Amino acid sequence: MSEATIADIYPLSPMQQGMLFHSLYEPESAVYVEQASYTLNGRLNYDSFVQAWATVIARHSILRSAFLWEDVDEPMQIAYEQVELPIEWLDWTEQSPDERERHLTELLIADRERGFDLDYAPLMRLTLIACSSEETTLIWTHHHLLLDGWSTPLLLHELFRLYEAYATGETLDLPPVPPYREYIAWLQEQDQAAAEAFWRQYLSGLTAPTKLSVENLPNSSGATKNEYYEICHTLSPQQSEQIQELAQQHKITLNTVLQGAWAILLSRYSGENDIVFGSTVSGRPADLPDAETMVGLFINTLPVRFEIEPEASIIDWLRDVHRRQAELRQYEYSSLAQIQAWSEFEPGTPLFENILVFENYPVDEAVHEQQNRLTLSEITSFSQTNYPIALIGQPGAALTLSIPYDANRFNAATIERMLGHLTTILTGIVADPHRTIGSLPLL
Repeated sequence: MSEATIADIYPLSPMQQGMLFHSLYEPESAVYVEQASYTLNGRLNYDSFVQAWATVIARHSILRSAFLWEDVDEPMQIAYEQVELPIEWLDWTEQSPDERERHLTELLIADRERGFDLDYAPLMRLTLIACSSEETTLIWTHHHLLLDGWSTPLLLHELFRLYEAYATGETLDLPPVPPYREYIAWLQEQDQAAAEAFWRQYLSGLTAPTKLSVENLPNSSGATKNEYYEICHTLSPQQSEQIQELAQQHKITLNTVLQGAWAILLSRYSGENDIVFGSTVSGRPADLPDAETMVGLFINTLPVRFEIEPEASIIDWLRDVHRRQAELRQYEYSSLAQIQAWSEFEPGTPLFENILVFENYPVDEAVHEQQNRLTLSEITSFSQTNYPIALIGQPGAALTLSIPYDANRFNAATIERMLGHLTTILTGIVADPHRTIGSLPLL
């Protein structure tokens, strides 16, 4: 544990509790280690960049936090007054582009495998690589316990505004930000009895997670432990626009359409009509002041249940799905461990074995626009959950569908086929939303 001065100490959010458990359970894996790589174009002012990061960390207590779980009744997070951000500087200007690419790949893997000591702050680090006088690669690695995807553009926007101010000698007065602990306090005020009643009714009759019939036998793929890959499929702009128009026309969300298609796919693969999978929600409460500008981990992953009725009209069914999701959002503060205890599942049995993540958080365009001194491009990222398979939807001019998967459980051909089937289902929904669910083609 760091010996720095403690600024605050408070409990974990439900999602933090789950992430902490899985990180401690699989300490050798890269589970919940988040890594992003950026190309910085322009002559980097190193001192101003470091100063900007220091100010960002000083503004947000969650970035100065570590976690305590031994010899305590419940895990706690500890925010320190001050921490020092580890920054490594590498000079690769003499290397060829091919050498840099090879070394970067090796470095990214090694950096993820380092992981973090969760009881020592900060749970983040930077690597800066000089590729030329006008190009620098930034690797930002942190533990998911600190941040969700919504927080990233908030921090980057602050960072670049501060950098620009420091590099030009200007003064920038940013408004104060509410600390993450305000969200934890809000959580502790919620009605657990009402949540228990909802989840017991919502999951009534379910006793086992939805199983896919396309998994490998143990180790049949030849993969080693904790080997994860990701396959992406980008829909055409025309397909993406048609799906978006369908959602708008029928007053449902794009996320609802994607969840419905995924549920239908899981039903076809499992042979079951009562489907459950995990859905990651933003978790930022409408009644918590300034929740949209807070930095921290607000997301939660919850079970969503779909009863597939082959003779039902697709669009009527999707509207019903949308309505039920609105009800669920009232209780999205519940922890997965609590929900499991309230369900009819055997203790220790997971509620679901796959999740859907719809990354519909605001991306600050200012980060990508031309800055006076520095521009940001070529963003790549890596993250790994404890689930063997996930579907990630990224909206935009072209909807991107990606499936990260455990290579011990699935092979690449299976995942490619699943993405193809999912696209076919989405296309079928758009072509005739009034057709029956059972008439949707897979091929």
